[in-house]
Amino acid sequence: MVTEDAYTAAPFLPTRGGLPALRKAAATCRGCPLHRDATQTVFGTGKATARLMLVGEQPGDQEDRQGTPFVGPAGHLLDRALADAGLDPADAYVTNAVKHFRFTRAEPRKRRIHKAPTLREAAACAPWLAAELAAVEPEMVVVLGATAGKALLGSSFRVTHVRGTVLEEEIHGHRRRLVPTVHPSAVLRSDDRDAAYQGLVSDLKVAARALK
Repeated sequence: MVTEDAYTAAPFLPTRGGLPALRKAAATCRGCPLHRDATQTVFGTGKATARLMLVGEQPGDQEDRQGTPFVGPAGHLLDRALADAGLDPADAYVTNAVKHFRFTRAEPRKRRIHKAPTLREAAACAPWLAAELAAVEPEMVVVLGATAGKALLGSSFRVTHVRGTVLEEEIHGHRRRLVPTVHPSAVLRSDDRDAAYQGLVSDLKVAARALK
């Protein structure tokens, strides 16, 4: 049984085998309690040679059911924004800071409502994200939203302060270039969706230019 003080995915990581071995091992992760209610682990997907890695918060309802990140409404919007920014979604590696869906229900059998993961849960899942970064070695990491930013850059991260800028930071022992922006789900929730979408595209263009 995992106690709160012992939350960590570290014991579940394989010692070799690259992304295929990581994906297989992640399917049995019990590093924190989120696995109990989630349908399945939702590991990252994409090319091991991807120059661009996109890091979101956690799987949503559709991602939890299908086992693939960013396949719901936010994912479709992200693909469109990437294309509008001159980036091919098929060339990116896409993952989340947390690999299991955290949710609540107002009543039994009612729609599952997204609930943000805690910093402790994100920290427990950090070994998976560190392993993905090491396996892919992307030239650029796009940080989608506050949870992903805090998972990579610490609890003081504020997306509104640094969005659309190229940061160079040491992440899990390696120097990385990052461009923070909002999570696409924030665009969907915005009162001015067009302006929010254009802001996302503008931030992604910064990443696109930095990759040239």
